[in-house]
Amino acid sequence: MGFLSEVVERVRSDLRRAPLDESSLLARAMHRPPTRGFEEALRLAEPPAIVAEIKRASPSAGSIAETEPASQARAYEAGGAVALSVLTEPHHFDGSLADLRAARAATRLPVLRKDFLIHPAQLIEARAEGADAVLLIAAALSDAELTAMVATGRDLGLGLLLETHTENDLERALASDALVIGVNARDLETLEVDLERALRLVRRVPPDRLALLESGISTREHVERALEAGVRALLVGEALMRAADPAGAIRELRGAA
Repeated sequence: MGFLSEVVERVRSDLRRAPLDESSLLARAMHRPPTRGFEEALRLAEPPAIVAEIKRASPSAGSIAETEPASQARAYEAGGAVALSVLTEPHHFDGSLADLRAARAATRLPVLRKDFLIHPAQLIEARAEGADAVLLIAAALSDAELTAMVATGRDLGLGLLLETHTENDLERALASDALVIGVNARDLETLEVDLERALRLVRRVPPDRLALLESGISTREHVERALEAGVRALLVGEALMRAADPAGAIRELRGAA
């Protein structure tokens, strides 16, 4: 069993053992102000739109950097990021919903919750905690679950980033109503990165959807190759977390340095 399968099984087990209180979360979510437009921010930005990620650690890299989410978020906004991604998974990424709240309070950017989301209650939780958008991983969801998650996200006013890694993932994503299709260069089962394979897959995303590339991006050359393949947006985490000047690193990736 690979990494993704193990994590998803753990999440399912945790939710069976301790279900989220949907009624309470929904009451909180309904009192939140309108979400900031994640999909609109990506669509209106001049490519490459940078979604800058806050993560302290990862299973592939181990510990990456200690950070204060609010200051990191402000640096990302100053560099020209159009949205933030915040890891909220605690066991492998050292993240939390507190990180999401702090990052959102510090900027005007839409904030995406990045986690292993497999139940509609987790989307209600995301909305209640202030998320403007969520990541859904196609490979972690059955067809029925994917349909239900997309519908729930739309009902809650959340933006959606639907992540794919294989041709089958992409076919399922394109059959959904998701407008932003992510292609992850990292295989979440093996944790290996193959940028060439990802770029080939990106070319299959039709122009009526917005193609976003995840993982493996650290240089302007990577960005230029992604743009040539039709990518409109990039989600960048580790390279920015390790940068001494995150705002400058974003400007360099955007070609604005």
